[in-house]
Amino acid sequence: MDEQTRIELEAAAFRRLRQHLMEDRPDVQNIDLMNLAGFCRNCLSRWYQEAAAERGIEMGKEEAREVFYGMPYDQWKAGHQTGATAAQQQAFEKSFAANVGRDKG
Repeated sequence: MDEQTRIELEAAAFRRLRQHLMEDRPDVQNIDLMNLAGFCRNCLSRWYQEAAAERGIEMGKEEAREVFYGMPYDQWKAGHQTGATAAQQQAFEKSFAANVGRDKG
């Protein structure tokens, strides 16, 4: 497989993942994704922002989130995000430290 085809397939897979998380399963909570998989929609938007930065494209966190979510993040939260239980929050703190904290080091 040539490099351009690989890139196009990877981009298509990313778009399909985004569609699945944003359209097919918006009921899946970010905190549950983070607790189970070590990443969430916010991580995907951060990775998008980091990829832009690697190419010299300035993009803030909120701008990257709006690109990924297709709307301002606060609007997404209001329509789709529920409150977290104490157990979810505790698990999130561990998952965030293990996954996101590690990325920042």
